[in-house]
Amino acid sequence: QVQLVESGGGLVQAGGSLRLSCAASGSTFSINAMGWYRQAPGKQRELVAAITRGGSTNYAESVKGRFTISSGNAKNTVNLQMTNLKPEDTAVYYCNAKATRAGELMGPTYDYWGQGTQATVSS
Repeated sequence: QVQLVESGGGLVQAGGSLRLSCAASGSTFSINAMGWYRQAPGKQRELVAAITRGGSTNYAESVKGRFTISSGNAKNTVNLQMTNLKPEDTAVYYCNAKATRAGELMGPTYDYWGQGTQATVSS
């Protein structure tokens, strides 16, 4: 019942910046954390950055100091500001939300995924 819509991908030269945005809607779930994963051709999907309901953040070592995840102004939105991009950052970026059923805050956590947005960094 959670739908995630991503935007902000594109083509950029090395050293440039991109800003990704994600919005969750249409659910009766409580979002506990949101984040971004990415998958490059021939590689495993990996966590890029995540932010919890309380504002705690976590980053992959490869993006620390370059990427910043933040909550958006609207409820259940998240942004990923990517700077100093490198060709190895090229991937499909997927928004992720971890949620529990509204009214069942101690129940199981469910994962929801966006369709993905392509970010390509040229050298």
